[in-house]
Amino acid sequence: MNISAQPYVILVRPQLAENMGMVARAMMNCGLENLRLVSPKEDYLSPKALSASSGADEILQKAKVYTGLSEAIADLQYLYATTARPRNQIKEVYTAESAMPGLNQHLNGGNACGILFGPERTGLENDEVSVADAIIEIPLNPKHCSLNLSQAVLLVGYEWYKTQIQAVPHRLVTNATQLANKEQLLNFLSFLESELSDFKNLQDKEKRPTLLRNIHNIFTRSQLTEQDLNTLYGIIKYLHRK
Repeated sequence: MNISAQPYVILVRPQLAENMGMVARAMMNCGLENLRLVSPKEDYLSPKALSASSGADEILQKAKVYTGLSEAIADLQYLYATTARPRNQIKEVYTAESAMPGLNQHLNGGNACGILFGPERTGLENDEVSVADAIIEIPLNPKHCSLNLSQAVLLVGYEWYKTQIQAVPHRLVTNATQLANKEQLLNFLSFLESELSDFKNLQDKEKRPTLLRNIHNIFTRSQLTEQDLNTLYGIIKYLHRK
């Protein structure tokens, strides 16, 4: 993945080494590699942080540390601030999902972009939010909208990552088998009908068409595989013998 075409994740005054490690883990989950730390309170390369990164320690190793926010954002052309609280500032406010088209437009235009995340206990200060071009909010339950730092990074990072991949929204995993074709399915239904020949309701001329139609619908809407049909054949033959 092209590092230059992704945003910088900027943690402002992060407090706990474990949280910095978990942020690195969340970033790697989402293909993000650029981490900046502004005045971290604990050692981001401590054993606690490296352990919490769960294999994403390379992001911590490459992280850049700054003494102040101005220094950390000096080379950026566009900046988002994440916050869960109203700030009484006139700014565009996006959800994480709705922010991504604009972010990618800036990135693809060659602009360096960053996303600010505040310290665990208090979040970003108003003055820190004021230097951002826009705000990202994550709509959550108003009764409890508190997020761990790494959770916030993961939610925003995932919305960005979704724009970088062509994920299939739904698929049926058939493993070693495949979907049965219509000939195989119709042959099975004919076999089932023959095995039910002495079923009383099927012998009723008025009930028979509706009952057969209902049976057909049960199996035709089930996306049966060849393996499924073989299993059903075996079950029906066993029950017939019994």
